[in-house]
Amino acid sequence: MTHKNALLIIDAQYDFCHPEGALYVPNAEQDMRRLAQFINTHVEVIDHICVTLDTHFVNDISHPAFWQDEETKTPPPFTQITAAEVKAGKWTPRFFPEKTKQYLENLEAQGQFPHFIWPEHCLAGSKGNALDEQVMQAVLHWAHQQGKDYQVVVKGTYPLTEHFGIFAAQVPEKDHPETLLNKSLIEALYQYDQVYVAGEAKSHCVATSIQQAMDYAPDLAAKMTIIEDCMSDVAGLGHLGTPIYDRAKKENIPFITSDITKLP
Repeated sequence: MTHKNALLIIDAQYDFCHPEGALYVPNAEQDMRRLAQFINTHVEVIDHICVTLDTHFVNDISHPAFWQDEETKTPPPFTQITAAEVKAGKWTPRFFPEKTKQYLENLEAQGQFPHFIWPEHCLAGSKGNALDEQVMQAVLHWAHQQGKDYQVVVKGTYPLTEHFGIFAAQVPEKDHPETLLNKSLIEALYQYDQVYVAGEAKSHCVATSIQQAMDYAPDLAAKMTIIEDCMSDVAGLGHLGTPIYDRAKKENIPFITSDITKLP
């Protein structure tokens, strides 16, 4: 038996959505205002809400504390680190050096995302990890109105790989199930006729999630609709997601805006 409408909210968290957040995405607070309005407008016809939470610890491969240079200084946020630089000794991983070198080589072989150092963000248990307050209030209103609970999916806790997409880590490790393809999430969303997608950041986590759906679960991707005014790019990095959205359009994934008055 299928149900009609699911809403997939990707990483709509304080650190991405609030101007004082550690990895603020410009315009994200307006995205979240529109997303909250979308939920409140369609509260009676949204059958399921799934919220994903990007969740990290301090000594994550994408955080400054994981790395040091020849003078033992940590890299500033938004530094790009390559496998060649590690091999040359410009940057040294403080933990798991061999695994880290292999990770960088595997990541670069994919030819999509370079390895960036981000500010410490979405730390487990922190204020920055919490869902944006505007969206949280709308989700709570939906839960009370519908008599249903929202689904929460945590990603990113394994420290030796980026985990942009919600369905799998950038470089999955077979001995760490949390990095592997999340089949239960795919199955949960597949129950619905339509899956509306919103969240942050458009250039990274949302784009990669859509790409993973197209690659690993095309039948689910075919049910997706992208709410394009409820997501924004990491500043200066929008080009990383552009090929994915171009592909989505070629595969006839619909794009809508949040002011749609009636869901199909």
